[in-house]
Amino acid sequence: MLLDASNRPIKDLRISVTDRCNFRCTYCMPFDEYEWIEKKEILSFEEIERLARLFIPLGVDKIRLTGGEPLLRRGLDMLVARLTALVGLRDLCLTTNGSHLAEQGAALKAAGLKRINVSLDTLDPEKFKRMTGRGDLAAVLDGLSVARRIGLLPIKVNAVIERGVNDNEILDLVEFSRQNGFAIRFIEYMDVGNANQWQSGRMVSKKEILEVIQTRYSLRLTGRAQESAPSVDFEFADGSGDLGVIASVTEPFCFSCTRARLTADGKLVTCLFSNHGHDLKTMMRSGATDEDLTEVIRAVWTRRTDRYSEERLDAIRSQRGYDPGAHKKIEMIRLGG
Repeated sequence: MLLDASNRPIKDLRISVTDRCNFRCTYCMPFDEYEWIEKKEILSFEEIERLARLFIPLGVDKIRLTGGEPLLRRGLDMLVARLTALVGLRDLCLTTNGSHLAEQGAALKAAGLKRINVSLDTLDPEKFKRMTGRGDLAAVLDGLSVARRIGLLPIKVNAVIERGVNDNEILDLVEFSRQNGFAIRFIEYMDVGNANQWQSGRMVSKKEILEVIQTRYSLRLTGRAQESAPSVDFEFADGSGDLGVIASVTEPFCFSCTRARLTADGKLVTCLFSNHGHDLKTMMRSGATDEDLTEVIRAVWTRRTDRYSEERLDAIRSQRGYDPGAHKKIEMIRLGG
């Protein structure tokens, strides 16, 4: 088992298949124009499959496809088919904004995709347009309906909660998820990248989220699905489903993080809040062998010391305070969730 400097194994690989997105969500990439990665620099499906195959013997048994918006990558079902065929891969998941899910869901399922996560921060059509810059709520709801009908299960709904933006919809999102058989995951608003101009006052804590939910529903703590899972989970006392909260800001879980990330242009990143990556694509395109690539991956992971969320909380609690702009980070749209 490959361990980092803090004895954390590498278990999860998040692969960004594109930096393109049809939304401009305020907490992710709010700029209308962006310096997109040139298409020739984006990893091919063959290159993604090759790297994924090399990660599995090192301990990775779960892959999540992300973006940008991954469903903007043409022929994504072909990549899904390649990855689901890899020996030793236990789980393949897709995180999407859901806007193209209705059209592509059946092909993805036929290719072997079992489950999805869909980002949905509001059920108000006008607010949805404001939060996403250009999105259509009806298309996302249609995508969720299709996914449920064809059996892309379980379906998890991810909602980032911002104070003064959608914090008044927590109960509505819970009820929507319960009625439709979805598992909702609330996410504390984080300082991912630099574009979202993060302020701690806009973050609604796990404690606050649960207090709102418990005004209507009784919950039982079930804990993390696995030790490395980012979500602390709860079940409804009436047996009608479950929910979770990802509290990266107020309850950081760096100590158990087993996630590596691969950017769309082939850089290995060891933390969601990293300011740099390690270029595997150039190595591949320069003729590196599998052994060469594996040795670099080993070296990067064994040197890993990342604990950014813990350091952020320490700074927030200190007299000096926390300055999110002091640490430049890879933008979320390039890195994926």
